[in-house]
Amino acid sequence: MKYLKLMRVKHYVKNFLVFCPLLFSGKMLNFSVFFHAVTGFLVFSLISSAVYIVNDICDVENDRLHPIKKNRPVASGDISIKNASILAIVCFVISVISQIIFLNLTSAICILIYLVLNYLYSKKLKAKPLIDITILVSGFFIRMIYGAVITNITISTWLYLTVITGAFYMAFGKRRNELKSTGSETRDVLGLYSYEFLDKNMYVCMALLNTFYALWAANKNTSFLVTVPLVLIISMKYSFNIEREVDGDPVSILLSDKLILVLGLVYTIYIFSALYIL
Repeated sequence: MKYLKLMRVKHYVKNFLVFCPLLFSGKMLNFSVFFHAVTGFLVFSLISSAVYIVNDICDVENDRLHPIKKNRPVASGDISIKNASILAIVCFVISVISQIIFLNLTSAICILIYLVLNYLYSKKLKAKPLIDITILVSGFFIRMIYGAVITNITISTWLYLTVITGAFYMAFGKRRNELKSTGSETRDVLGLYSYEFLDKNMYVCMALLNTFYALWAANKNTSFLVTVPLVLIISMKYSFNIEREVDGDPVSILLSDKLILVLGLVYTIYIFSALYIL
């Protein structure tokens, strides 16, 4: 269990972005394309685990000062740095082999960019304001691009913009709450941000998220406009949670809120029905 925690398996929920191009294209019932999407999901999950482990090793001293991150397997001493490094290598090797065997070369470029950005983030760029947030956001964008490339599907610009602004919304919220709860004690870059800056930009991105999604829905099909209020309520509920005393981790907030989970399920069922059944 501690090794699964180290791999941050619950964060694999982010990798479902790989399926977005396939889901919204109406081709999800095509077995060959679906197989590529599933393979891509597994590849990106293992790659992201390797990245998380490397970040935990690099941040071990700072994590030990954090009220929540101190419980991570490496920071708490449950797993040695040596064993964590071995697991990171195993995840990396399996994902690379799977990528080479099952998926195309172009999609491998997405993986390479993701690895390079996260390596630079771990080494230096996490201390640079705005650059640190932009790299966090790039991870969401790359996942979606990767899903489009491995399935050879073109998706709407509005949908890309929705994902990007949504990712900025969550990233600003994460930094906002980190600054609120721990100040700059656990992350040097937090000392370069102000609470007001993070708060204002978080809500600007929330507004853009809902605007871009509404434009995507209107251009896709009028029946999709029904989902606009759902997305608006989900973003407002997420905002409500962010305002409370939490560390701002998007995955923890999303997975711990029953209303968001139910609305997310309703949204998925409606989209699937509209595209594949009705």
